[in-house]
Amino acid sequence: FPMAATDPQVLALAAQITESREQDIPLLLLKLKGILSSPSLGYEESNKIKQDIYDYGLTQYCLLVLKQDHSQLHGAWATAAQLAEILSHCCVGLEVKEDPEEFYRKFLPSVIDSLLVLGKRLQVRFIRAIKDKEKQDFLHWFQMVTNAICWLFGGHIQLAARVLQNDHFLQLLITDDVETAIVMMSVSHNILRTNSSVLLQVEEETLHSVLDELVYKLSSTTNPAVGSAATKLLLLMAKSCKQLVQLFTARYKGLKGLLSKQWTGKGFDREVNQLLDLLYLEQSSGKGEMQEQHEAACIIQAAWRGFQTRKRLKKLPQAVVTLQRSFRAKREQELQQLTKQKEDEALKLQMQLQRQRAMRLFHERQLALLEVVHASQVNKYMQEMEEKSALTIQRFWRGYRARRIFHQQKQSLKEYKAAVIIQRAACKFLEKRRRRRPLSPWKEPKGLTDEQRLALQQKVDDYIKLHPASQMSEETSRELHMQAQAKLAQFLLRNRLDQRAAQRREALLAQVNTDVELLMNAPGLAETTEKDFGAFMSRSIPVATKARQAHNTMLKYTRWPWWKKLGDEFMEDDVIPDDAINTELETLFIGGRK
Repeated sequence: FPMAATDPQVLALAAQITESREQDIPLLLLKLKGILSSPSLGYEESNKIKQDIYDYGLTQYCLLVLKQDHSQLHGAWATAAQLAEILSHCCVGLEVKEDPEEFYRKFLPSVIDSLLVLGKRLQVRFIRAIKDKEKQDFLHWFQMVTNAICWLFGGHIQLAARVLQNDHFLQLLITDDVETAIVMMSVSHNILRTNSSVLLQVEEETLHSVLDELVYKLSSTTNPAVGSAATKLLLLMAKSCKQLVQLFTARYKGLKGLLSKQWTGKGFDREVNQLLDLLYLEQSSGKGEMQEQHEAACIIQAAWRGFQTRKRLKKLPQAVVTLQRSFRAKREQELQQLTKQKEDEALKLQMQLQRQRAMRLFHERQLALLEVVHASQVNKYMQEMEEKSALTIQRFWRGYRARRIFHQQKQSLKEYKAAVIIQRAACKFLEKRRRRRPLSPWKEPKGLTDEQRLALQQKVDDYIKLHPASQMSEETSRELHMQAQAKLAQFLLRNRLDQRAAQRREALLAQVNTDVELLMNAPGLAETTEKDFGAFMSRSIPVATKARQAHNTMLKYTRWPWWKKLGDEFMEDDVIPDDAINTELETLFIGGRK
């Protein structure tokens, strides 16, 4: 949902649409017209409201409603035409900053397609209408839709080529109805005025179809309005793209005669004369030889087409049967595809509406939660939501990846199991074969001969002679023993003295720490009692504290489990490890606190 301040009218309308039924949504969307046409809105405020409308999904709602069956809507075609006008105004001037590729590459082309489809349906109903009132209404709604299309590609120039290449646009243009044909030629005129280079962007087949229809209208009707619109459009196309003048002279040979004979003196002579001047100028610049070659090629092609036509006429009976069979099969296939396509579109539309509503409800719940949550906890809550979402995505991705890896390794697992089975069978076979093999009798090792014994004894004697052993007298050995005993006794005595000095230092340190603690925790002079004097005058308190802590340490040591005393088998029972005592003392006397 948008982080900036949202227009209250847009917010209220979005909440109302979320809570309403599907059949009531089109009428609610019509309220956007009043919001957008407010006279107090400036340029920046209008763009801000359009951005809010797009962010809250109301623009997407309009597009989804236009894709539905308009006969089932409240207000039917009038509501659809107004929604097309609202959708066009919402898209023009809108600058999407988040995911602009989705907006320009997918959303806007989808809007153009929906508007053209709506225009085609209105055109068909206008032609079929019998009453004058119905025809006027359908014509008015058709003009509203075409004006919305012109407004849309006027705000987004890149859509002009999209409109011109759309099949529905060609279907709208190829009509015998005068009123709708004039309107569509007016739309084409606006396309060329908006983007003069659009003719270079469309495909050649599309361009030829448009030119064929315009020339056909000039040759098949005598209505001055249709002739004027077609002539002006051809003139604008020739001025916009100079290459089209060559196409006019080469593709439409009788265009000059048609213009000069049938449309001179009809009230638009200036445009007719300008177009004739361009055609004659291009013809005069061409070469006569190329014209003769072109005529010769036309004659050859006509002869060849005549030969092919006569050849096909001979095979006509068999071809008719084959054609009917293929036509019926194709028609049945198309009907099936159309039915399937309608079902898929209906399902897709329903899923989109459900997804849109779910997203809207999620945003509303999130907005309500943010109103309840304290501002300092918003970032924490959003971070938790992102972490949960990331964990969910990771869990699904790991599951998908594991399944894919398992399917890839399925063949390898089969080969591995097969190899294990083969190895097991081979091992069993070798074991059975080894058991069936008879054991060889035990052979006594060979002894040394007399000559070998003499040679070995000679080597030993020679080595002893070369490396005689050092000999020491008994007196010297006794003297060395006495010296070692004296040094060991001195070391033990010195070690015992060092231990007693260390214990004394530890006791003094404990006494000092206790005194420091007593001084730090001593009360003020105004609060001193006789009991406090006794604590400072007697030295029994540090001694008692030291004895109590040593006693507690010894009790802890005796309660240790057996696995902690594995290295103390050769220690005396009344001796406690110095490390344990030091640990207790260090934790008890550190600045007078434990």
